[in-house]
Amino acid sequence: MSNEQLFKELEGTFAIDPNVIHHFSDGLYAKQMTIPKGFMAGKHLHDYSHLSILAKGKVIVRTDDGEVEYVAPACIEIKSNTYHTIEALEDCSWFCIHATDETDADSVDEVLICRKD
Repeated sequence: MSNEQLFKELEGTFAIDPNVIHHFSDGLYAKQMTIPKGFMAGKHLHDYSHLSILAKGKVIVRTDDGEVEYVAPACIEIKSNTYHTIEALEDCSWFCIHATDETDADSVDEVLICRKD
């Protein structure tokens, strides 16, 4: 799944480029994204828990357990095998932090995203 396929306008199917910046370190990966107001990251899950950091803006994170509104700055745990979406209520800057040895920006999503609906 490409970065653009993860993002949809709330009122339609318009895809955006989330201006992804990839950050790699020893066994860690951070995906930095810009999500404009009115867009959402599509429903997906990972087979491990990970952290996400909302550096700017306001979002609603919806999971299997419900929904929570966050205002930056916020550090959010996404539990393993939990479907989640991120709806931008304001323009936001979002970081997904993953433990992985993958260092290829073109392959990292295939390794990290387990499945989607």
